[in-house]
Amino acid sequence: MEMNESQHWNIHGNEELNKSSVSVRGTLNLISTYLNTDDHRPVIAFGRADPSSYPSFRTSSSIVEALVDAVQSRNFNSYPSTQGVLSARRALAEYYSRGLPYQLSSDEVFITTGCTQAIEVIISVLASPGANILLPRPAYPHYEARANFGRLEVRNFDLIPEKSWEVDLEAVKALADNNTVAIVIINPNNPCGSVYTYQHLKEIAETARKLGIFVISDEVYAHMVFGKKPFVPMGEFGSIAPVLTLGSLSKKWSVPGWRLGWILTTDPNGILKKHGIVESIQNYKDISPDPPTCIQGAVPQILAKTSDEFVSGLLDLLRTNADILYENINEIPCFTCPNKPEGSMLSMVKLNLEQLEGITDDVDFCSKVAKEESVLILPGVAVGLKNWLRFSFGMERCSIEDGVARLKSFYLRHKLH
Repeated sequence: MEMNESQHWNIHGNEELNKSSVSVRGTLNLISTYLNTDDHRPVIAFGRADPSSYPSFRTSSSIVEALVDAVQSRNFNSYPSTQGVLSARRALAEYYSRGLPYQLSSDEVFITTGCTQAIEVIISVLASPGANILLPRPAYPHYEARANFGRLEVRNFDLIPEKSWEVDLEAVKALADNNTVAIVIINPNNPCGSVYTYQHLKEIAETARKLGIFVISDEVYAHMVFGKKPFVPMGEFGSIAPVLTLGSLSKKWSVPGWRLGWILTTDPNGILKKHGIVESIQNYKDISPDPPTCIQGAVPQILAKTSDEFVSGLLDLLRTNADILYENINEIPCFTCPNKPEGSMLSMVKLNLEQLEGITDDVDFCSKVAKEESVLILPGVAVGLKNWLRFSFGMERCSIEDGVARLKSFYLRHKLH
């Protein structure tokens, strides 16, 4: 049928979604459009925090076998409960309780489709009229994107690079008011690669208690530490202020494509339950999709049979790569990496624009270095810090060395004379 141009259609996109859609993937997709298809060198993907495709970072056979066993058992072909498969929740409760001064129960675990959905659930639960949430800057951008989409007001507090990216607690106190509902921390940190001390985490909990808010602790990179500081779960301080802990299989077990995450109510005093947060999480989960039941069914075996050798091997690789990136990137005058990464697989690097000619900002730099050197870097503006860059070192050592060499060549061509 021929279309009548005068026909009226009551169709339009969601403008709020268009405004709030800043994401790592979206930004990298944009930068990727500048890659030169005539350059046959492999792309060095410093911008992607997904090492699973590199041979050195592939998951262990025991993790794959756990999933195979779950599928072949035929015990996980049905719909799960919306809170998650009971055996998986029990295993996660037991696993996390080892690092806490109290015991978690399976009722305090909610299985989600990756940590991304965990963020979506919590932000949606908190997005009531007039409420606001405190988010770090820089930060994983999905928190702010979901908050903006849900019309939950965002108030940003700075992380201090001179103090190993610690939270500016005085700024937190100044930002909070009677409508503030929660504060988000990410530890080990994405995008900074920092690891918070016991004392700093305790101070965060004490600040939250004084403000009457709870802590959302993103621990996707839990235990992925390779510096001098040990990993301390925020749930350690759940008796001071209530904590929702977020985690996933993605990083430590190197299976981000499996899309399995969780929310833990690390709140021994039951404050979150008393004030309706737990009920709201359950109700939101009732109308949300679940991760595949078979992957949930594999969780107990994954947690029980992941070898210490696999984890220590992964941390050794990250430690070596962090050293290489930190030492070599600081030899290029247009970069300053203020702190050697101690955890996760990420690092923030300051872009010294005064050393470069014809580069206007971090997005311009990333676009041009993609075009000229086939190096893909996430501009800092995507994580809230303009004229910085986020680097991932979760890749082969030779890729880091090649990428840094290309960046040095780029600098020599564009340095200010």
